Amino acid sequence: MTIPGHEPECGSAERQRPLLGVIACNRTLGEEVAASVMRRYLQAAARHMDVSLIIIPSLPDFIDAPRLAGMLDGLLLTGSPSNIAARHYDDAGADAEGPFDEDRDEVVKRLLGEMVQVGKPVFGICRGLQEINVALGGTLRRDLATNATFIPHHAPPEADLDAMFDCRHDVRIKNGGILSRVYSEPSIVVNSVHYQGINRLAPGLNVEATAPDGLIEAVSARMGASSILAVQWHPEWRADGNRQSQALFHLFGELLRDKSLSAHS
Repeated sequence: MTIPGHEPECGSAERQRPLLGVIACNRTLGEEVAASVMRRYLQAAARHMDVSLIIIPSLPDFIDAPRLAGMLDGLLLTGSPSNIAARHYDDAGADAEGPFDEDRDEVVKRLLGEMVQVGKPVFGICRGLQEINVALGGTLRRDLATNATFIPHHAPPEADLDAMFDCRHDVRIKNGGILSRVYSEPSIVVNSVHYQGINRLAPGLNVEATAPDGLIEAVSARMGASSILAVQWHPEWRADGNRQSQALFHLFGELLRDKSLSAHS
């Protein structure tokens, strides 16, 4: 049914935009749990990837991952205040600190696997990078805040939101990697808002960028027909005023449309 006055234009850009699924977190609001995605992720993706969006709740008992993967053109795994439950990558993970969102862990694991199976691209930001690494068989380290061999990867706990995202450091871009498509400089400055990071890199993932302390800050992969690209920093933070962040989302949009990581072919 067409609503009078809202007839779609033939060949309209709206109908041509790819459909990007965005994973939601489970967050407690008052006495209830909400399916939540910070609006900055949605706005950055919609504007700078030029996509239509659908939010996917982290409800493992009610998610049909194969059907969703068939409907979507791509998947975005966002950052989150929660950590991945250590049991997914470390049998001796009793020292892991929360908060956790194990329903999201489960939904991401299933849906990421299905997206790779059907050859659809997957993008990750912060927690999303860690989820990709864990789902593909890698591990995380949880000592970034206490190990003196690492530079600060997170502002002090008492920092407000602006100060938290003002914690920054350099990352070195891999020469010839997929990120070198958009960053001609050998290094760029990024924000840093994470207490955990990659320990053992998952089989099949390529390192795209590293911090001065050697921590992996970006990864990519070509798995069958599926392209994977993820960063540890937050390009969505005030992306409208940041050409560097916009360039990354443009690259996400390019991969969403052509589904190829030609830098690795």
